[in-house]
Amino acid sequence: MSRLRSHPERHAVSRIGWLRAAVLGANDGIVSTASLIVGVAASGADRSAIFVAGAAALVAGAMSMAAGEYVSVSSQADTERADLAREKSELASQPDFERRELADIYMARGLDEDLAFRVADQLMANDALGAHARDELGISEVVAARPVQAALTSAATFSAGALMPLVLVAITPPASLVLTEIVATLLFLALLGALGAWAGGAQATRSIMRVTFWGALAMAATAGIGRLFGTTL
Repeated sequence: MSRLRSHPERHAVSRIGWLRAAVLGANDGIVSTASLIVGVAASGADRSAIFVAGAAALVAGAMSMAAGEYVSVSSQADTERADLAREKSELASQPDFERRELADIYMARGLDEDLAFRVADQLMANDALGAHARDELGISEVVAARPVQAALTSAATFSAGALMPLVLVAITPPASLVLTEIVATLLFLALLGALGAWAGGAQATRSIMRVTFWGALAMAATAGIGRLFGTTL
């Protein structure tokens, strides 16, 4: 067995379908639920009202994330299917043009004309539609749209993220709830940023700074609104 077969490479891009939905869901679950809790707590509401608001945010947010991901990724999948159907029709009606089109792509990548046509011929003889989908349309199995996977991943990770600020409501004294929520949320966001960067093979510092900045901004905004309306009312 060759070294290539005995040591297959695993690239981070193979995780892109579920990783994007997972990071988005968990980040949104933490930020939106914690921000709502901070805002309601800053208004002077009691623990039960804060808990109900947080629980409602968890359920509504999870359903919204699932629906949003399913609709948006389904739209992507519909577009991919339409492009593939058109490409299949063009391969049947004008194969010479499609052969030339594929060869031009390979020449643009650095192959000479003769080699580009030979590569195009061999790939089209094996799987013409697959070759055009991959090299002309940029559609491959790795990045293909999967609506159900995206929806379930987003809903599950949103719920997991939202549980953290909700649990804090149950165990933290009301007097220190706002500060505890803010500090704990920023720590969890930093951990999420690090995990997302690790799973995606990216640089951790930049990812951590992104998620903590937007989380802090969201909580500051809702805390200000809670203080304003709580004092006014």
